[in-house]
Order: sequence, then structure tokens, then C-alpha cells
Amino acid sequence: MDRLANTVRPYAWGSVTAIPELLGTEPTGEPQAEMWMGAHPGAPSRITRAQPGRTTEPQPLSDVIAASPETELGQAAVEKFGPRLPFLLKLLAAGAPLSLQVHPNLAQAQEGYADEERRQVPIDAPHRNYKDANHKPELICALTEFNGLCGFRVPAETADVLESLGVDSLKPYVDLLRARPEEAALREVLTAVLTADPAEMAATVTETAAAAGRLAADPDTAPRAAASYAMYASLAHHYPGDPGVIAAMLFNHVQLQPGEALFLGAGVPHAYLDGLGVEIMSNSDNVLRCGLTPKHVDVPELLRIVRFEATDPGIMRPEASPEGEELYQTPIDEFRLSRYVLAEDAAPVTLPDGAPQILLCTAGTPRAGDITLAPGRSVFVPAGEKAELSGPGAVFRATVVV
Repeated sequence: MDRLANTVRPYAWGSVTAIPELLGTEPTGEPQAEMWMGAHPGAPSRITRAQPGRTTEPQPLSDVIAASPETELGQAAVEKFGPRLPFLLKLLAAGAPLSLQVHPNLAQAQEGYADEERRQVPIDAPHRNYKDANHKPELICALTEFNGLCGFRVPAETADVLESLGVDSLKPYVDLLRARPEEAALREVLTAVLTADPAEMAATVTETAAAAGRLAADPDTAPRAAASYAMYASLAHHYPGDPGVIAAMLFNHVQLQPGEALFLGAGVPHAYLDGLGVEIMSNSDNVLRCGLTPKHVDVPELLRIVRFEATDPGIMRPEASPEGEELYQTPIDEFRLSRYVLAEDAAPVTLPDGAPQILLCTAGTPRAGDITLAPGRSVFVPAGEKAELSGPGAVFRATVVV
């Protein structure tokens, strides 16, 4: 197996301290948003192999895989997913809200990518929606308390929240949410919010944020409701005048505790607000935004992709096996995420070896084979190579279903 040297992405929404604290390094003073582990061409991990016939210089994992896909990934994975690692593993540290967004399903991604290629939209154009022809399901597992938005809530509940704010310009949305069938209500209100006159919407956001702040501070407001009101006020602070502040009120506010997770499938609007987590996704950059961002928002395409249905966000807890693996079960084959919590005196655990895997330590000093890990450190294990874990510590295992 190979130690991974990973890139940290300094996106503006990142936490200044969360990833350095996990790694045991000094903060740089700049945001550190995501640490990428995998072979994504945007920032592939690097490995150094000191074996006969191989260079000892650091190499991008993507180049190592491309040179011998079946050796690194296994024949079954190559036949199923092609000659590439189909997932990207991340440490994600949100110090400020990310954009409200949604991802296409595979057919929509293929169609959208082919259309933009046909129209010769430059791949780096700010108004381009589809950077590739792949879908982008995601799973986020909290390492700290983690706040997010996930999926539409029941229209009547949203109507109650909007009405409680006492903002006159929100009343038309309240009426629509109460009068129309669920799908039509959600579609019409989101469309109205995203297409409203910018000046009028900015005034609505300002008034709404002030009302939310008052309710958050009111001792008579129930604690969970107060947390949501405070979150709406915070969104307006980060994104003044942004219609995404009002759109956010349509969605479930989710508060994950460490070890809990969310699966984000195609068409489900979502946003990460704050906290540190382990995220895994299929290799894709396809994002359609619907607010809380200065970036391009393609409203017609967004409305085509979004699933307008109220959903339970489905907070996940891992399912433990007799072997000690705690699995986060998803309907996706491109990735499979599980966790091992290893006691110092427990017997070593031998991992399955039929597929490529990345092991990420998040606590303690466990060993992966002959390699001692530490929080934030990771290794790549090629298919066919035996890997044994021993404690003490916690290790996330990312692999594929073949």
C-alpha cells in the first residue's frame, strides 16, 4: 500500500482551523476547505513507490492507475467503471455556508454534457453547467456537529415558518404553499423566488433576516426552531440580498452528530452550512446552483433537474457487522464508505482485497499493515493487496462495489 500526499483546496467558505486541528498542524490563516484523496484530475493524490523498476519520485495517483489500471483497480472494477478510480474521498471543513445546489442523474448529465459540447460551450466557461458526463451522488459523514440543508420539507410546515416571520412580501409564497398540491407548490414558490426582481428580493431578504434574528433571540422560541431562525439570519449575513436565503426556508434543516451521515442523490437540493466531515462522491464536477453564491444560476436547467417532492432527509447511522465494519449503506456502486473503530487490544482486522481502497484515519494511531497512521493521514491499497488494520483509532474505508 502507499501513503497518500493530498492537496488541500483553499475555497473561501472553508474553515481556517478545522483541518489543521485534525492534522495537528498550524493554521495558515487562510481557509482550508477540502482535502482530496483519490485520482481526480483536478488535484490527484501523490504516492512514492520504492520498488524495483519504479521511480521513487512522487507520482500522481491518476498516472499510476493509468499506467496499469487492472493492477491498481482490479479487473472487475475496470470492467464495471472503466480504467479510473470512480470515487473521490474528502475531508470537508465548512466555516461558512456552501451554495444551495443540486446534481443531475446519469442520463441528465450525459444529455447536458453532450448538448454543451455540441454548442461548443467552453469547458471553463462560468455559465457552463456540465463539466463531464457523469452523475455526482454524495455521502457526508460528520466528524463534528455538522449543519446542512437537505431536500424539501412539507409545504405546510414551510408556510408556517414563513408566516411566523411576519414579512408581508412572503405572504404570496405562504398562500401558494397552502393552496397548491405539493409538487406544484414547491415548483412555483422556488421559481418565484429565483426569478423575482433583484431589488425587491434584496429588500425581502433584509426584512426576513431581521425577523429571523428577533425570533432566534426570543426566549419563547423552541430551541430547534431558534437554531433554524439563527441559521437563516446567518445565511443573510454571508449572502446579503441573495434569493437563496428565502429558498433555504423550503428545505429541511439537518443537524448531524459525529458518526451520522446524509446521502445526497440526484435532484435533491442541499447545502452544507458548517462543520467537519468525511465526504465521498462519484468523480464528477456537475453542479447546478440555486442560491447562496455569486456564481452562475441557470434557473430553467435547475428547475428541470430538481425533484419537487417533500422528503425526509434520512439521517444515516452505520450498520455494524460481526467483523467490526460499520457500513454507511447507499444505492451507489461507484463508492462504498465504512468505518472501523479499533481498540488497542482488539484482534487485527483483515480487509477484503477484491477492489481498490483508500483508508483514512480520523482518530488515534492505528496501523494499516506496516504503516502507522495519524488523524488526517491516508493510504491507497491496490486491488489484490492484503491490508490489515489494528488499533487504537478510527479509520474510514472507501472502496467500490464490484
